[in-house]
Amino acid sequence: MSVETVASVQAPKGKPKWLRVKLPTGKKYTQLRGLVDKYNLHTICTSGSCPNMGECWGEGTATFMILGNICTRSCGFCGVKTGRPEQVDWEEPEKVARSIKIMGIKHAVVTSVDRDDLKDMGSIIWAETVKAIRRMNPETTLETLIPDFQGIHRHLDRIVEVAPEVVSHNVETVKRLTREVRIQAKYERSLDVLRYLKKAGVNRTKSGIMLGLGELEEEVIETMKDLREAHVDVITIGQYLQPSKKHLPVKEFIVPDQFKKYETLGLEMGFRHVESGALVRSSYKAHKHIQ
Repeated sequence: MSVETVASVQAPKGKPKWLRVKLPTGKKYTQLRGLVDKYNLHTICTSGSCPNMGECWGEGTATFMILGNICTRSCGFCGVKTGRPEQVDWEEPEKVARSIKIMGIKHAVVTSVDRDDLKDMGSIIWAETVKAIRRMNPETTLETLIPDFQGIHRHLDRIVEVAPEVVSHNVETVKRLTREVRIQAKYERSLDVLRYLKKAGVNRTKSGIMLGLGELEEEVIETMKDLREAHVDVITIGQYLQPSKKHLPVKEFIVPDQFKKYETLGLEMGFRHVESGALVRSSYKAHKHIQ
């Protein structure tokens, strides 16, 4: 049988049963949902309609996005708006830190749009946000899911200096598909960023890829090997889902057994943690990745 037949099924009009999720419930979820609505707090969990929101919130984990909601890049997979971003909100670090305190978050993931329009690529706000969270929430652990900052070391150094427990940067897809999926990004540059972070002293680095865009099994395995060569500690592997008709189509739905195979291979390669499954997203089970 071919790799494609073993690893996936052709994308039909409806989602397969393993991609169907129950509505989030539970006391902790209901409490956090109420706080988000009451104080008009912004999380990627709600704005991105994440299928794992109930599970993550129930474990005291949430993801926040900084530097606005308009990105300077136009990646074919991403539902974030592209265009001219608004001016930087210098009060944003305190707002995010306050949101985390109100919600009582134990482990916070912070991400952002790309801000290639700024001289510092947004790295100063990034550092100030981490500092504000530390001041207001000293018991909260942190993961920063950063853009590539165009690979400029002085911008990356600002992240290294504030020492989040986990620093993550996603390669998103295999090398062959990078130009199509991440139009303004570069596969090798992302690997260089991850190498530099580890060399600069980051204790735990992390990256993620999406499947179902037309990649082959051997390409996924090669990408995993590239990430281990860059000394990445944690990898997430999930199913790509099309945000709208304007975005890249889903070529195939990867079956659960194939995700399990990648998990086993990843652990054999030496990753400290491997989250591999259809509903896995970058911040899924993020609290486990600092252990």
